[in-house]
Amino acid sequence: MAAARVGRVLSSRVRLVALSAAAVLAVAAVVGWDPTGLTEGPGASEAVVRVDQVGYAAGAAKIAVVTGPDDALADAGFAVIDGQGHSVLTGRVGPRTGSWNRRFTSVHTVDLSALTAPGTYRLTLTGTAAGTSPRFRVAPARELMASLVEQNVRFFQAQRDGAEVVAEVLRRKPSHLSDRRATVYVTPRFSADGSRLQDRRLIPAGGPVDASGGWFDAGDFLKFTHTASYAVVQLFLAEREMPAASGLSAEAEYGVRWLDRMWDGTSGTLYGQVGLGAGNDDIGNDHDLWRLPEADDALRTAPGDTDYLIRHRPVFRANEPGAPISPNLAGRVVAAFALAAQADSDPASARRWLDKAAAVYARADTTPTGQLVTAYPAAFYSEESWQDDLELGAAELARAARALGDAARAAEWQRQAGAWARAYLASDAKDSLGVGDVSALAHAELLDSPDHGGRLADGLKADLRRQLADATDRARDDPFGAGAVYTDFDAVPRTFGLVTTALLYARLTGEHQYDVFAVRQRGWALGANPWGSSFVIGVGEVFPHCPEHPVANLAGSLDGTGEILRGAVVNGPNGADKFKEDGFMRGMRPCEADPGRPWSDFDGHGARYVDRVGAWQTVEPALDFTSTALLAFALSGSGPGQR
Repeated sequence: MAAARVGRVLSSRVRLVALSAAAVLAVAAVVGWDPTGLTEGPGASEAVVRVDQVGYAAGAAKIAVVTGPDDALADAGFAVIDGQGHSVLTGRVGPRTGSWNRRFTSVHTVDLSALTAPGTYRLTLTGTAAGTSPRFRVAPARELMASLVEQNVRFFQAQRDGAEVVAEVLRRKPSHLSDRRATVYVTPRFSADGSRLQDRRLIPAGGPVDASGGWFDAGDFLKFTHTASYAVVQLFLAEREMPAASGLSAEAEYGVRWLDRMWDGTSGTLYGQVGLGAGNDDIGNDHDLWRLPEADDALRTAPGDTDYLIRHRPVFRANEPGAPISPNLAGRVVAAFALAAQADSDPASARRWLDKAAAVYARADTTPTGQLVTAYPAAFYSEESWQDDLELGAAELARAARALGDAARAAEWQRQAGAWARAYLASDAKDSLGVGDVSALAHAELLDSPDHGGRLADGLKADLRRQLADATDRARDDPFGAGAVYTDFDAVPRTFGLVTTALLYARLTGEHQYDVFAVRQRGWALGANPWGSSFVIGVGEVFPHCPEHPVANLAGSLDGTGEILRGAVVNGPNGADKFKEDGFMRGMRPCEADPGRPWSDFDGHGARYVDRVGAWQTVEPALDFTSTALLAFALSGSGPGQR
């Protein structure tokens, strides 16, 4: 088995333990590791030190977390060591916040907020406890976050399909060129859990249509209008914050051009999906094969062959021609088109984008019944709310119209955005920011526009507080201060959604009670968690090496160096009961990261994390995961309380 290494520091420590003291010092000098930080004093017990491995804004709060035996940490101290080996800050570890598992019975915080000088540091325990953190930086927030945004953009470049791939990213090659002339099929039927196609054959319904380009959704080659539009919206919003971020503008434009191909304004049809994600004994699907995407173009198949729909991918409609469009899907596509209008410097082109957005908005089903359209099968992405999507779409329409001098339509769309906001506030399907609920973004765009005062503004601010309230309560009770639920899917993107919401709230209200919460949540996702891993590939010293991603697995490096799926955000920890099935597939290159001790040592509170290809429950990246993180990073680099 080709095992990957999680973090150079940890793996170096494993290799060095059998060497002489002189050899340790010699090798440590080469790898940049300070072994003196791990020297145990008399009676010192091992503990682990968890920090935000990207670093901390110079003027913001800085909280690290340590965990180990109760007696070791009860009276332990700490020292912050700079790059020259000098101690620049010392103190005692903070109060006990709880227990994590049987091995790590005591968790404590360490407040490093007094550390404001720019530089690169490590945190070392002293006295009764021994342990050293990975490196972290102190620097201006924009300096720290700009690099993260650009790495996230690189993930989107890796996800490109069609002819416009970025060859220097994971040696990508053009793929799925048949999507240029794809056949449209009648929407198929699936089992309730989405695992099996129930139809014996798919029925052609039209085409050909040009469904080429776009982004792969996750660790597969499917393309969804639902998730792509969510990502495009967040990329455009992030571009407002960091317009100079390399590649960001181009990637947002790339995504919205594919959405434009998914909209047929002549027939009033929105196409929702390219590719099949669940099949049966007679019909193969995207998830059956582990391969590079360009391999699909080389398949020799004929109609009726099992792999025919892998080579000639089906397109499915989100609505019948001219019929109403599921409002959740319509709203986010409208927002993406309207944001493209706002970003376009050519007034004529901007008006064309606005007209497309208005056309989709006019087709939105405002009295939906039954299941909202997200993907086929719907079990891939469940969604209950839809008024938030229409609120966001109308708010962006109003902003775009206002920028183009269309005052009458701007005022009407502004009014409608307010009406949809009230409908959302009165609904029973409220959640927090994620691919299934965009209300935080919608509220922020509405609050940041003219004529947003009065009761509605108060209600929108209260709803943002509502979205943060449950998370802040959880964070107070969690030893590591996590606001997300460890045992649910999407713990990491949920965390980045909370960061985004907290930063938007501070900007829009001038209130800063969630600033420290935002810093801690970002830190949790970047290493200050029980496993000590950043959940963004390539970020920090310890990060996922073995993602559930065919291109990364087959064309990239498995040791964390060289070509990796840089900038991808993975799910992170998940419920231990969700690992009953092993996702290892024929054709995968075996890869299991070795942090020097079993990951299971750090599992606790019903949660598990595994860095192993096949463990899709924890290490599969996705568009929505990464776009939410990208927006959180962009806001962190420009938001109040982050400098």
